Amino acid sequence: MNGCDACDACLRRAFLVAMLAGRIAGLLGRPTTRVAGLLALTERDLVAAVAGPRADAVLEALDARDLERDRRAAREGGVLAICRHSSDYPPLLEDLADAPAVLFMAGERSTLARLHEEPAVAIVGTRAPSPYGREVAYSLGRGLAAAGVPVVSGLALGIDATAHRGCLAGGGLPVAVLACGPDVVYPRRHRGLHREVREHGLVLSELPPGTHPFRWSFPARNRIMAGLARLTVVVEAADPSGSLITSDFARDLGRSVAAVPGHVTSRIARGTNGLLRDGAIPVTGPADVLDELFGAGARAVPPTPQSRPPEPDDPLLRRVLYAAERHELVAAVAADARTSVAAARAALGRLESDGYLVRRDLGGWERALGPP
Repeated sequence: MNGCDACDACLRRAFLVAMLAGRIAGLLGRPTTRVAGLLALTERDLVAAVAGPRADAVLEALDARDLERDRRAAREGGVLAICRHSSDYPPLLEDLADAPAVLFMAGERSTLARLHEEPAVAIVGTRAPSPYGREVAYSLGRGLAAAGVPVVSGLALGIDATAHRGCLAGGGLPVAVLACGPDVVYPRRHRGLHREVREHGLVLSELPPGTHPFRWSFPARNRIMAGLARLTVVVEAADPSGSLITSDFARDLGRSVAAVPGHVTSRIARGTNGLLRDGAIPVTGPADVLDELFGAGARAVPPTPQSRPPEPDDPLLRRVLYAAERHELVAAVAADARTSVAAARAALGRLESDGYLVRRDLGGWERALGPP
């Protein structure tokens, strides 16, 4: 992907937001705080609200910015920048009162057309899901991908990343919306997943390349996820949570919100069960989502070939993963993986926390569908 279709006015606005990012962080509270109207302000009002007495200095620095150099840097980094005046700009985002002036994207430009042709679904949820939540998120991502539906999420730990992996396994179009520049990998452990999504789909952000995430930029990116999708599905979420902010944005836009039923005693299902109580669409699998998007029975989930779940990059973690599939005792896992008991125990903990392994109730481990 190359090129920069963003006009000067929109590109200026995007870099203004990046310049003010640190100051915006000082105005807003916790990561679950919505960016209530701030990004909808005019340039001068935004600078006045955020920069205060330094407003004139900020505007002078913005006036001195070399936008052509910014365009060149984006092209050289393989990042496309499209603004609201481009025919490629996703039309659904126009429903946002504070729609991003520019979308910075890493991936193949041709995939943008599919966001115009097919209704996308956002899949969101907790960063610390249960094995049940991971299984459902992976199944939803994979089934929707196989049916030709783009899957939007945030590349975060937990449900987001699992949905992306399911989408990749189904041969679909994953769309990752980041709270940082599209070239910045966050969290760092998702370097491989970031690369795969970039190769097979789109990684996008309203923040320019090289911008690191801020606490406010996570709820800000949630509005973009909701804006891109016809339907938002929440798999597991506590209350409050960032996932519920995404569903709030979707409802504000008049879009459909769905939720996966969870255990009534589970803390991480409190938010999703609350959504169902308040009228969200119950979802038990990709077929329910397709029925909601296209009408009952109008589009089915095609069969997909079985594929081996993802594996960690670290050789020791891979050896311990294979050994844990064959043995129940840590000592046996260590011997099979050719490592010490202490190292095996640490690796097993990492594999569990990363979502590669699930501990069985009667002892031992079983392979999970994919990491969070």
